[in-house]
Amino acid sequence: MTAPLTTAEIREKYLHFFESKGHLRLASHSTVAPDPTTLFTVAGMQPFKENFMGAPAVFDGQASKRVTTAQKCVRVGDIENVGRTRRHLSLFEMMGNFSFGDYFKRDAILWAWEFLTGPEWMGMDRDKMYVTIYKDDEEAFGYWTQEVGLPASHIHRFDADENFWPANAPLEGPNGPCGPCSEIYYDRGENYGDDTWGDYYQTRESARFLEVWNLVFPQYDRQDLDANGQPVLKDLPFKNIDTGMGLERVASVVQDVPDFYSNDVFKPIIDRVAELSGKPYEGEVSVSHRVVAEHIRSVSMILADGVAFSNTGRGYTTRKIARRAIRHGYMLGFREPTLYKLVELVVAGMGEAYPELKQNQAKVEKALQDEEARFLRTLEGGIQRLGGLLGGMEKGSVLAGADAFELYDTYGFPVDLTREIAEEYGVSVDEAGYAESLEHAQEVARAGSKYGKSELFGGNQEALEGLPATEFIGYDHLEGEGQVLALVGAGERLSTLGAGSEATVVLSRTPFYGEGGGEVGDTGRIEWDGGFGQVRDTQKTKQGVFLHSVLVQEGELTEGVTVRAVVAPSRAAIQRHHTATHLLHAALRAVLGEGVQQKGSLVAAERLRFDFSHGSAMTAEEIAAVEQLVSRWVSANFAVTWQEMPIAEAKAAGATALFGEKYGETVRVVRVEGDVDYGGAKVSSMELCGGAHVRRTGDIGAFVILFDENVAAGVRRVEALAGEAATAWVRERLNATAKAAALLNTNPEGLEARISGLQAQLKAGEKEVANLKRSLAEAQMGGGGSAAQTRELGGFKVASLKLSGIEGNELRAAADKLLDTSGADIVVLAADKGLVVKATKDAVSRGAHAGQLVGKLAAAGGGKGGGRPDMAQAGITDAEGALGALDTAF
Repeated sequence: MTAPLTTAEIREKYLHFFESKGHLRLASHSTVAPDPTTLFTVAGMQPFKENFMGAPAVFDGQASKRVTTAQKCVRVGDIENVGRTRRHLSLFEMMGNFSFGDYFKRDAILWAWEFLTGPEWMGMDRDKMYVTIYKDDEEAFGYWTQEVGLPASHIHRFDADENFWPANAPLEGPNGPCGPCSEIYYDRGENYGDDTWGDYYQTRESARFLEVWNLVFPQYDRQDLDANGQPVLKDLPFKNIDTGMGLERVASVVQDVPDFYSNDVFKPIIDRVAELSGKPYEGEVSVSHRVVAEHIRSVSMILADGVAFSNTGRGYTTRKIARRAIRHGYMLGFREPTLYKLVELVVAGMGEAYPELKQNQAKVEKALQDEEARFLRTLEGGIQRLGGLLGGMEKGSVLAGADAFELYDTYGFPVDLTREIAEEYGVSVDEAGYAESLEHAQEVARAGSKYGKSELFGGNQEALEGLPATEFIGYDHLEGEGQVLALVGAGERLSTLGAGSEATVVLSRTPFYGEGGGEVGDTGRIEWDGGFGQVRDTQKTKQGVFLHSVLVQEGELTEGVTVRAVVAPSRAAIQRHHTATHLLHAALRAVLGEGVQQKGSLVAAERLRFDFSHGSAMTAEEIAAVEQLVSRWVSANFAVTWQEMPIAEAKAAGATALFGEKYGETVRVVRVEGDVDYGGAKVSSMELCGGAHVRRTGDIGAFVILFDENVAAGVRRVEALAGEAATAWVRERLNATAKAAALLNTNPEGLEARISGLQAQLKAGEKEVANLKRSLAEAQMGGGGSAAQTRELGGFKVASLKLSGIEGNELRAAADKLLDTSGADIVVLAADKGLVVKATKDAVSRGAHAGQLVGKLAAAGGGKGGGRPDMAQAGITDAEGALGALDTAF
């Protein structure tokens, strides 16, 4: 029997196949993204974005409109699922064939079919091939059915959310090249699930039908919506092809293994993990084996491309991946650096295709070994602390945000690591509380540090005297040059600042915004000949001197040197949230009334918070109306302008000023150049503001209100998200809804009805159980309570009985029944976990006290309780012990 193709052989066959079709074979780009839009290369087409936009298709001096690659890609958006599912990877290889204005849809489809089903290539069973297409793509449907011969029953048509690139581009954008796509699936058979292709149309999830290839047909130039709100799709001057075939997925099919972790690249790593740990690999339940094996590939590849572990940017993300692997290695018993020993297996499996792995193997091993040693020193204490916290919590509980922050602050636990461990206990994390603790700690650190706010506006003030106001260029520029006018720390002027030191740096001009008006201070970096440093925060004095909190990371910073200041990309998100705050303010006044006044705000990259005067909670309808107004501004894509003018002129023009805020004679006015309609009235936005804003409202993107809560008498707080943060939040909720619907065997649209039905079933079931328990109690008591032991104690007739399988309401009802039928003054019923004592009115008048009695009996039964003279109850663990104490309790 012929051995199945290895991953390396599949990769080579793919590249050779497309070379035979006239494609130029190019080496993989680095995992470091070729453009600033992402930290890592996330798709095979990313290195060719300019070519898709019309740039000349010339590569290393060779002109070719047809290109093929095997691209190493890194995606970490859902890293918590890696190791837990069959289809999530942080590093994957995307095989691609690309056309820049050359061939189009027909050739892309026919060649994909030839490569997958041709006996000299992959040889997949034609009868097990299925595809999806965009709902209106008749051209693709014709090629699949008439030329390939695929039955129409093997084709699903989906809307733009599934079969368009970018997803939902016609309605949601972004503007630019876009087009329909066609995805190819392989039916792995009933061993992987009993669902059908028809089921997939409803669920969009399947372990049986595996997507192996996506053919994207960029043929349109998406432009702004027309006057009727309809998408404008114009034909591109030339049409392109962008395809992506997942190498690991195809290898799973060709090698007939259940998932990535069983293929020829992963299996040797998994086997070594099992050997080193002494714990056998048992498939999907061995999550830690899988996490270690997958993440060691990612980290090895990223480090080999020159990335170093750090606390910012891609270095931080790489550290996060490594530390997740180290944590799972710890769970397997590794107490000393071990994972670095697996790098050689990654090199053995992938080094031929990616020679940089071989060239940098020693460097990768050393960096990983050092990182393991560093993290293991703090990991054990953190895991023990977290385990102690979680061990006493019930499933469904919430770990306090302050506890999550303590783990971060003391043990270096990122909150996503805490979240993942907590999920293993069925516990969630109060991430809002964590964020508040982090924010508070940062404020305390700034206030208490010798380089913090208290010193800068107190003891360091003398060191700042005589400095001119900083020239701020950040409204128009996010980078620029400035001269170091002062280095200040511990109340003194410093002449130099060495690597590893932190102090306040004053520049002659800066693009960094100083915290104010609710907007956080900018972060980023400064660079100079021979060194660079991290700008951790920016403040501003009343005199207009900007104070940069700088950690020197390399070299030596001296007074008088000229530096290049570069604001972090997070500024874009801050600007989105700041302009969204203005629109939110105007929308709240329109919907809730002119009595709304701003009482405070926080504008950060991650979120916005807006406090305002209002006497009651917002209704769901009011929240929806506010969101809709903001979205209308965003959709209209109005220009956002700002200008300085006399304050009297600004107020006369209708600019909103903050109540109680002190303004100078000249103010900066931020205006949205367009109004929106609400109930027939025009709503505008114009505020006095010194903050940073987007250029057009359309730059804000999505907008969603998370909640409205009370923070003080007559003051409400709204927290909201804009842009990518809002989109990610909505996607998380949609995914959660889809998962919940799938668990209940329905779709999201049917979820409410399904839950209502289940609630009705549950209520009926609970009623039936209660009836059965009552019947069980009556059966155990016998007719008229004949099974109870009755005796004279302390001058009272006392009936007592032990019941099994009864608790709560049923136990109390049984006590009532026994009191009515037994003729006793006091009844005592004990069950597995409960104890009830009841007394007649006559007995109470003669001195009986059920509450005091139940306390004595519960103590003997390993519990405690109390109650009124006529009725009391307790929780216990020993029914026999409680009843045995009756004789001495009176």
